[in-house]
Amino acid sequence: MCADWIGCSRLFPLYNNCTILQQASNMTSRVAVVTGSNKGIGLAIVKELCRQFQGVVYITARDVGRGRNAVESLASEGLTAMFHQLDINDGKSITTAAAYFKEKYGGVDVLVNNAAIAFKVADTTPFPVQAEETLKTNFFATRDMLTQFLPLIKAGGRVVNVSSFVGVRTLNQCSPALQERFRSEDITEEELVGLMQCFVDEAKRGEHKQGGWPETAYGVSKMGLTTLSMILARRLSKERPSDAILLNACCPGWVRTDMAGPKAPKSPEEGAVTPVYLALLPPGATEPHGKFVSDKEVQTW
Repeated sequence: MCADWIGCSRLFPLYNNCTILQQASNMTSRVAVVTGSNKGIGLAIVKELCRQFQGVVYITARDVGRGRNAVESLASEGLTAMFHQLDINDGKSITTAAAYFKEKYGGVDVLVNNAAIAFKVADTTPFPVQAEETLKTNFFATRDMLTQFLPLIKAGGRVVNVSSFVGVRTLNQCSPALQERFRSEDITEEELVGLMQCFVDEAKRGEHKQGGWPETAYGVSKMGLTTLSMILARRLSKERPSDAILLNACCPGWVRTDMAGPKAPKSPEEGAVTPVYLALLPPGATEPHGKFVSDKEVQTW
């Protein structure tokens, strides 16, 4: 077998055969990747995937130490997860991670884009800075993840973008012209990116309210992410119709996390319910796809 030491003349053929077998095994393994998952909702999603997903589950985080600590904490509960460093605000980090999953597993079966930031209500950071920083992570960096990882999603794959009901409320507070574009089925990714950048630029000039935007950077970022999810779902249906990939956005609810605070009514485990539901939609399912989902139900956009 692989560990047998049979002599120098036969060592390398054996090693090569075993390496090929190992690579083949990796390529056929199913794999789930959750961004920003060393704590909070992300870690709760990983926990449940470890229990239900038939494959390998990866925690990803910016900080290697925190990521590995999360893996160890799960191991203490009898759950097995892997770790890969990933900072969605670093293009090189995304590229490195994408190459890793492509080489090791031939792609990704489940991708949950959970990483996000939010400024506290009482934060005194100037709104233009909040707008730029929030959209940089929650929209633009998540879009970079999707740009590089969507081509890696295997047939039958599931993509879940963790958004928020705040995005829906924000959309309803936008000008009628903006509402029409964000709800349009012919809005393109390029148009959406332009609108998101327009919000940031107008916020920097203090003109976002005149432009029809409400005073919430987090809400605009999640409104953009939900709209992007719908655009990309339509693209998958058009360009890869036989692959049966389902892509959705969802709201986990108001959850007790470092970001949302201790007064939220839901536990991280309760917040994980809908993202995990969408990540594990059964083979052959055709819906939901390109929807915004909360409490496992499709919501009006």
